[in-house]
Amino acid sequence: MGQPLITVVIPTQRRLGPLDTASSSILRQQGVDFDQIELVIADNDAAPSARVLADRLASLAVFPVVYVHEPEPGVANVRNAALSQARGELIAFLDDDEEAPPNWLAELLAVMRRFDVDVVFGPVRGRAPESVKHHRDYLERFFSREGPAETGPIDGFFGCGNSLVRRAALPDPKRPFDTVRNKTGGEDDLLFGSMKNRGAAFAWAADAWVWEDPAPERLRLNYTLKRAFAYGQGPTTTSAAGRRNLEVACWMIMGLAQTAAFGVLSLVKWAVRAPDRAYALDKAARGFGKFLWFPPFKFRFYGQVTPGV
Repeated sequence: MGQPLITVVIPTQRRLGPLDTASSSILRQQGVDFDQIELVIADNDAAPSARVLADRLASLAVFPVVYVHEPEPGVANVRNAALSQARGELIAFLDDDEEAPPNWLAELLAVMRRFDVDVVFGPVRGRAPESVKHHRDYLERFFSREGPAETGPIDGFFGCGNSLVRRAALPDPKRPFDTVRNKTGGEDDLLFGSMKNRGAAFAWAADAWVWEDPAPERLRLNYTLKRAFAYGQGPTTTSAAGRRNLEVACWMIMGLAQTAAFGVLSLVKWAVRAPDRAYALDKAARGFGKFLWFPPFKFRFYGQVTPGV
């Protein structure tokens, strides 16, 4: 078998049930030539806990399934380990808590070819179980990714999950993710920001959506607000990394204003038990993150030997 056109990469850590759902959805893809596909499962557990599942999938798939074990914890480490073994000209990223409908890969590929871009991103639809009653709409929206209504080129970029990347456009085809973000996440923001600065072109595929089924421990406000705070830190941290001090100051001032405005609003909404009160609190947390962006206030979401890459 020759070199595949597309390598689908699924990084994982101790989530065998969701991983089975995610990887099995690749076996059901339609509109693509299976002779041009391979699947790489990159396991970031200290022990090779996903090997048996990967072996079972390999026995069922009509394309190669490659198992990669990266015991050194860290979200950048596991992504780099996957790419070190990937052979495809194009890299499709799917998270281990996502499920791709049958047309997913074909839609991403069609958009990349149509607009001749380096990276294509698609929507993510958060899906909470029926047992989740409190703040259900907010939680599903939090774990979703929304973009333009129409397919086409875009100026900005999104995260890795549900994307198709032209390997030749990566600054380092084997280890493109910066390990400085191993514990905090945001390694994909650094990568795509760097690619944009190098002239990479991006597009949005409105029909290439996937489901996301967050782990139960993440479907709580104490988790999402920490993540909202960390997301808020992103633009200030990026400006600081580029030594753009004026931008840093602007983001911090903007963050304080956002915190004050939505902090007051969230207090009012919480007092009257407004159904959408979590949204205001989320925006206040993101504003606070823009202001408190420096290391003492960085949360560790990755790089530990616990569930959840």
